[in-house]
Amino acid sequence: MCPKKLFEWKESEGNEVHKLGVKVSEKVLIQLEDVGQQLALTFNSEGSVLAVGGEDGSLRVFKWPSMKIVLNKAQAHSSIKNLDFSCDGKFLVSLGSGLCRIWDVTSSKVVASLAKGNDEVFSFCKFSQINDKNPHLYIAAVTDYGGSILTYNTTTWKRIRSSRVVQEAISAFNVSSDGKFLAVGTVGGDLFIINSANMQVQMMVKKAHLGLVTALTFSPDSRALVSASLDSSARLTLIKDKTSSGTCLFLIFWFC
Repeated sequence: MCPKKLFEWKESEGNEVHKLGVKVSEKVLIQLEDVGQQLALTFNSEGSVLAVGGEDGSLRVFKWPSMKIVLNKAQAHSSIKNLDFSCDGKFLVSLGSGLCRIWDVTSSKVVASLAKGNDEVFSFCKFSQINDKNPHLYIAAVTDYGGSILTYNTTTWKRIRSSRVVQEAISAFNVSSDGKFLAVGTVGGDLFIINSANMQVQMMVKKAHLGLVTALTFSPDSRALVSASLDSSARLTLIKDKTSSGTCLFLIFWFC
């Protein structure tokens, strides 16, 4: 079994430059002991609910930090590789290789199942994090022709559109907090910022990394994107409009 470790850090006060002091917590999450490898983990926007998905397809949802069980579903998928909560915390999407399931968190019931097309392999799922009248669910998929983003209505759960955005396979995906941008990382190390309104490329950074992109996250103000890669590097990219050349800062981490 792979050990599960909880890490803690203390947020520094003031504006001075400081190091992030991370340490292993003494708290033991007994509910996640002896449950096998977990491939996906996410909190709701309030940090009050935790969802974890296992390699064996088991889906578990807990109240945080009490770890009181909310949902415990064995074989929700053959294997779970991505999870995300809607902005209001009402829904949880779980993704397996063949389909996405939408769960009502309160009732612990499946309200919709979204199946892939013939040439599609689902890779990532992400709700738009802006709480407006028309939030969307995005699914990043690998197709015979490259990487596509599929957009779904979160009332009817019908597919609105399918947009091919890159020629390579998508290896990382995220959505900005204001809902305006989608970030895509590829197996070739490229970064793409996509305008969610028209699904056009807003900004592209070729060979941002030497290896495939493994993780992406936006800053809270949606003005910067942090990317991490298999090449052991992290990069901070400032997002500019099309009339600007853009500015990038680099964070490089070396592991011995």
